[in-house]
Amino acid sequence: MRIVIAEDNALLREGISLLLTSVGHEVCEAVEDGGEVLPALLRHRPDAAVLDVRLPPGFRDEGLRAAVAAREQLPGLPVLMLSQYVEHAYAARLLADGAAGVGYLLKDRVGRVEEFLDALERVAAGGVAMDPEVISQLMVRRVRNDPLAALSSREREVLALMAEGHGNGAIGGLLFIAETSVNKHIGNIFGKLGLPASDGGHRRVRAVLAYLRSIDAS
Repeated sequence: MRIVIAEDNALLREGISLLLTSVGHEVCEAVEDGGEVLPALLRHRPDAAVLDVRLPPGFRDEGLRAAVAAREQLPGLPVLMLSQYVEHAYAARLLADGAAGVGYLLKDRVGRVEEFLDALERVAAGGVAMDPEVISQLMVRRVRNDPLAALSSREREVLALMAEGHGNGAIGGLLFIAETSVNKHIGNIFGKLGLPASDGGHRRVRAVLAYLRSIDAS
């Protein structure tokens, strides 16, 4: 996989680069300034990008704005955003276009190598990967007229784990239920959200996006 990295912390930037190359990926370019991100992405057209949300010169949302701009010019570009803290508005902006191939992780997750690599691979494959801490904090921000109100508590649990990127077998293990039960719950979720079978594999991503937009609405 060809990857562009944007991270202003030199140690973290080099660490991510070494980690990715050690497992066989190619780091096309690693930049540290917000103004360098979009040109690097357009120059290399990578298979995925790993970008810090906040970059110089302003340390506000330079990385996120570059990601949004790049996805406008390179539709479907898989982007995994890294952030020091849970920033609800940034997560919402990342998901605003309803597209797949996006992820939002806290930087602490990079140190958990398998989790980080798994999230990157899911995003590169067109999936969604949200940090469990992001999910748990957003869940307290429920809104009225919740479009997911028809879901049962168990279906919400299943959908939350889907949003973290877990497969059906892993969800069953975490909830101590059979995988066949997970399949049934997911079928119910699709039905209640009005996601037809004709959507194929996109139904899973669309369900996750509906869930994330619902819990982040304000």
